[in-house]
Amino acid sequence: MLIRTRFAPSPTGYLHVGGLRTALYQYLFAKNQGGKFLLRIEDTDRERFVADGTENILKSLYWAGIVPDEGVCLDDNGKVSQSGEFGPYVQSERLTIYKKYSDELIQKGSAYHCFCSAERLEKLRETQQKNKQPTGYDQFCLKNVNSEAALQRVVAGERHVVRLKMPKEGQTVFNDLIRGEIKFKNILVDDQVLIKSDGFPTYHLAVVVDDHLMQITHVIRGDEWISSTPKHIQLYKCFGWKAPEFAHLPLLLNADKSKLSKRQGDVAVSEYQKNGYLPEALINFVAFLGWNPGDEREIFSLQELIKEFNISKVNKTGAIFNVDKLNWFNKEYIKKLSVSELAEKSLSWFGDGVDLKKLERMISLERERVTTLAELPGALAFAFKLPDYTADQLVWRKGSVEEVRKILPELHKFLSAVDEKKWNKAELEKLVGEWVVKNGFSNGSVLWPLRVALSGQANSPGPFEIAEALGRLESMNRIETAIRKL
Repeated sequence: MLIRTRFAPSPTGYLHVGGLRTALYQYLFAKNQGGKFLLRIEDTDRERFVADGTENILKSLYWAGIVPDEGVCLDDNGKVSQSGEFGPYVQSERLTIYKKYSDELIQKGSAYHCFCSAERLEKLRETQQKNKQPTGYDQFCLKNVNSEAALQRVVAGERHVVRLKMPKEGQTVFNDLIRGEIKFKNILVDDQVLIKSDGFPTYHLAVVVDDHLMQITHVIRGDEWISSTPKHIQLYKCFGWKAPEFAHLPLLLNADKSKLSKRQGDVAVSEYQKNGYLPEALINFVAFLGWNPGDEREIFSLQELIKEFNISKVNKTGAIFNVDKLNWFNKEYIKKLSVSELAEKSLSWFGDGVDLKKLERMISLERERVTTLAELPGALAFAFKLPDYTADQLVWRKGSVEEVRKILPELHKFLSAVDEKKWNKAELEKLVGEWVVKNGFSNGSVLWPLRVALSGQANSPGPFEIAEALGRLESMNRIETAIRKL
């Protein structure tokens, strides 16, 4: 059997980390077993529809390396398109399909027309809550409107919905690949609306029809859908179809165990991209939000995740979203990049006019200190333009202005004689170290003013790293600027 999973987001907003995790697990599960990963757009909620939601979802997934084998995709020009034999893959383009299957359910007696007003349903809910009863539809139209009368009212244009006729005896039992056996008493499962009054299907009908027609073998989704699964299983039974396997993922949580909020990190994936997180780091971090390989390893490429992923190792309990851990992952991945790769990836954060070769020279100064690519322009600003600073900043805490006035010109004279070929961190550290000892100076009295002269900052990389990155000419010019300040 060919494994087929699908990610089916609603374009009611941008792709957030919870959706990214769901897509990632579906992708890993399929690829681990040589299967296919599909993307379907569930856009039946027209009130909350966001015009560029689908494009954002796709671009975020492609940025993260999660590319669908079939369904909605991006073409070579970066435009939204569809590809595959089971399309269209956008639900708003499949309304006639849902109507066909809705009519089939009504003919079988597995669904019925409901004409109850919103006011009646609200009063019913209030009464049930007041009497501490489970809330749900009371099957009024099923019991009081026969099918022939219902059809006449529909033909006459009366506003209505179509509801699932859920059996009220017994229970629905299914095996969840993560949580094991789950049972629901059918009497507590509502007669779900399948077709809304506007003619659009609800999630419940559309997802079952689509998953069957698109030959989805495994449905991996958030645990907020567990309570809907009995309705879906009943629909499969009504149609005489084999249900897919189900796996419900644990919630993403804040540190205080509350549901993940935007303030804590549940923001759009595109925001993480804009803020300078590497896709490899975000994917690695998200993969560990509810799953681990069972050992101490933490750094995994996407291909390594595909090889290692096993749905049985996904936790049942909620996963804590720890921004500090995400930052750790990102720093580790920044360190893994070569200087040229890091410069190339960070270039867009520097704006127009930044020379790539110069950036490559400078970027090693801060690569060990920054957390994201977006921090690099601020961290390296001193390397491109010397900040204004005062003479007092050149003085070491145990030194004096007079001492600096003496040492800095002598250091300038010494460095001016250093050969261009020896102008690198290792040679400068050796040569200046020997010069300090020979002249009886302390390291602090020499290295502090040298570092401030080169960087214009109290906190910066070491003076020899900066000198190598700036080059001999720029370094000497900055030391001359410091001397003038004294």
